[in-house]
Amino acid sequence: MNLLSILPIYLYGSSVLKKKAKPVTKLTDKHISQIMNMFDTMHHAQGIGLAANQVGSLERIIVVDVSEVEGYEDVKPMALINPEIVGRDGSATMEEGCLSIPDVRDEVERAEGILVRYHDTNFELQEIEAHELLARVIMHEVYHINGVLFLDHLSAAKRKLHKEQLDNIKQGEIEVSYPVISNVKELA
Repeated sequence: MNLLSILPIYLYGSSVLKKKAKPVTKLTDKHISQIMNMFDTMHHAQGIGLAANQVGSLERIIVVDVSEVEGYEDVKPMALINPEIVGRDGSATMEEGCLSIPDVRDEVERAEGILVRYHDTNFELQEIEAHELLARVIMHEVYHINGVLFLDHLSAAKRKLHKEQLDNIKQGEIEVSYPVISNVKELA
């Protein structure tokens, strides 16, 4: 991992996290480089998923790597371009966190299984079925590129419990082991 490839992660309160990303219409070397940098950034931050808007890019790209999680060692890291959830099955509640919202975790109900259509890094259309943790991570990241945070799935009462932590994150008053950008209202 090249430290120059580590991108800063935008924190809660930054407007880019609430914007809907635009589809990638043609895959370029810039996109491939961005995907590689997103993987490096995610691994450096010890995450298992990352959306392009978390690193300041409003393009529909997510990366996922659950291969370090017990039971998922055989799941290869994935870059999903223009991912779309086209099917859902079941329901499960599980605790989630987010690299853009450090140290805030809460239970979120999501589908237990999904069917996802996306373009791979050759810009070929693919479909995969994902279940349990893999499905949850993909859904979390797809919601990200739609401008929706996991906090948006919580009740007002639950969000209120996190208010002090969220206010601190907005102000950049948070200690993490990865580079961050806080409270950016608009991207240039």
